[in-house]
Amino acid sequence: MPLNYSQEQGLLRDSARDFFTATLPVENLRELRDRQDETGYCTDAWQEMVELGWAGITIPEEFGGLEFGYKGLGVIMEQAGKTLAASPLLATCALGVTSIVEGGTQDLKKELLPRVAAGEISLALAVDEKSVHSPFDISCTAIKEGDAYTLTGQKIFVLDGHVADALIVVARTSASATAREGITLFLVNANTQGITRHRNIMVDSRNACRINFDKVRIAETQVLGSVDHGADLLDYVLDVGRICLSAEMLGGLQEAFDRTIKYLKTREQFDVLIGTFQGLQHRAASMFCEVELAKSVVIAALTALDEDADRTTIAEQASMAKAKVSEVFKLVSNEAIQMHGGIGMTDEEEIGFFLKRARVAEQTFGGISFHLNRWGELNNL
Repeated sequence: MPLNYSQEQGLLRDSARDFFTATLPVENLRELRDRQDETGYCTDAWQEMVELGWAGITIPEEFGGLEFGYKGLGVIMEQAGKTLAASPLLATCALGVTSIVEGGTQDLKKELLPRVAAGEISLALAVDEKSVHSPFDISCTAIKEGDAYTLTGQKIFVLDGHVADALIVVARTSASATAREGITLFLVNANTQGITRHRNIMVDSRNACRINFDKVRIAETQVLGSVDHGADLLDYVLDVGRICLSAEMLGGLQEAFDRTIKYLKTREQFDVLIGTFQGLQHRAASMFCEVELAKSVVIAALTALDEDADRTTIAEQASMAKAKVSEVFKLVSNEAIQMHGGIGMTDEEEIGFFLKRARVAEQTFGGISFHLNRWGELNNL
C-alpha cells in the first residue's frame, strides 16, 4: 500500500494546522482547565470545525457528509494533537459515527448522521467498566422485556460522555461476564430517564465520565448491529478510535520533539549551547528515528481503513500503531522534560502538558502491554 497522503489530504492538513495554531493553541487548554469549563472544550471552535465540514468528514455523502475518509480525519487529528486541542472529534466523528455507519439501520443513518454532520448532536462510546481497558469484560446488562430492553449497570472513562447527546452503550444480553459472545450495542438518548452522569476531569485536563444506568428502557430499534453478536462491530469501532487517537498522539509527540530540539538550540549552559553536547545529540537522534517510525505505523493504519482491508489486518495495524505511538510519545515526553530541566516541571512551561497527555492517551482503549499482547494473539504468537 502507498504510505503517503494525496494532494487533497495535504491541503487539508495545512488548513487544519493553520486552524488549530490560530484558534486552539495549548493556551486554550490551560484556560479551559483554569476556569474549570463545564463543557471541557471550546464550543465556538467546534462550530467552526462543523462549518469546515470536519464533523462529517467520514460520513457518506448521501447522509450529508464529505466522505473524505479516515486519512482525512487522521490528518485533522494529527494537527489537533500538536496543540493538544480538546474537541469531540474522537468521541463523535471517529467512535460515534463509525458505530452508526457500520451498525445502524438505513432509517437510523438518515435520521442521525445529517444531524451529526451539521453539529446538532454529539456522541460518546460507553464501553469500559474496569480501571484497565477490557472491552469484553461487560457486566452492564440489557434484559429483554417484551419489545424493549432494560439496561442496568455502570460505565467509566466515557470520553466526553457528560455532554454527549446520545450514547453508544455496550451491554451484555447473554453469556457470562467475560465472554466475547452475548454482547450487544445500543444507541441511547443520553437524557433518558434512569441515566445519571458524573464528570471526571483527568490529569491531562480532558473529559471522562462515569455513567450509571438504572433500569433504563430502550426499544428494539435502538440496537446497533445484531443482538448477542456485537463483538465484531465493537472491535472495528474501537480499532477506528485507536487509529485516530494514534494520529492525534503522533501530532503531540512531534510537537514535543520539535519544541525540545528548539530548546536545545537556544538554551545555554556555561556559555555553551546545550545542543552541542554529544550526549544530548545522540538522544535527540534516537528520538528522531522513533518519531519517523511512529509516522509510518499511523499512516499505514489509516490507509488500511480507507482501503477497506479485512478486519484482521485492520486490527493488527490498529494495535501496532497504538502500541508504537504510545511508546514513542512516552519516550519523547520523558526526554522533553529531562532536556528542558527544572523549567520543564513548572506549570508555566507548556511541555508538561504533553507529558500528561501522553500518559492518559496511552491508557485510552488499551495501553502498550494490551496491544502488544493483542497483536501477538492476532498473529498466533
